[in-house]
Amino acid sequence: MSRAAAERITDVLAHKRDAVLCAAAGNSPTGLYRELARAAQRDPDLFAAVRIVKLDDWLGVPPDHPASCEHYVRSNVVEPLRIDSERYLGIRPDAADPAQECRRVQTRLDRLGLDVCILGLGANGHVGLNEPAPSLEVGCHVAVLTDESRRHRLLADVDPKPTHGVTLGIGDILRARKIVLLITGQGKERALSGLLSGKVTTAVPASLLALHGDVDVFVDESSVTAGT
Repeated sequence: MSRAAAERITDVLAHKRDAVLCAAAGNSPTGLYRELARAAQRDPDLFAAVRIVKLDDWLGVPPDHPASCEHYVRSNVVEPLRIDSERYLGIRPDAADPAQECRRVQTRLDRLGLDVCILGLGANGHVGLNEPAPSLEVGCHVAVLTDESRRHRLLADVDPKPTHGVTLGIGDILRARKIVLLITGQGKERALSGLLSGKVTTAVPASLLALHGDVDVFVDESSVTAGT
């Protein structure tokens, strides 16, 4: 799964060496990032012009904390691919004014655009920290975390758990030229069914990906029960 997903990314780089990649944290894309790191070792110039945008983070978790998405993305993407600071855009989870930080990121993101958005799937159907709700935010915003998201494995050793996050909006994701969605882990059958149902609802934010014209979905079959 991870190798196939990595091939999609390198196919994009074959045509656009300065592509902008949006990177999600979490277990599902970890194998993909390892494959990209191996590709970078084979071809040190492959990622020389690539730019990375971080998808989301836990508000209030220090960026150097092992549970932060900042720490994850730097450890698994930025450092292995040798992305310098000028080519990395991340929402600061410790910003004094989170709303202003979201505006800063949105301004830069609107100039950059996204060539590929790498996503995982939350058990409640979220993508990024766009949580199930009657309505969804289009742009970068502060999100109220559901109890399910606060039980994320990255937060296992964090106490107290954060109540809010910062994330790119569903509109930012849908404006990416290509979306690569990786699904691993137990308990995501309902979210996957909602994704594949053919219906679009903000109760399953991932279902809005059906409105996009170029989405590759990779599912680890060991994480899905028979009949899904």
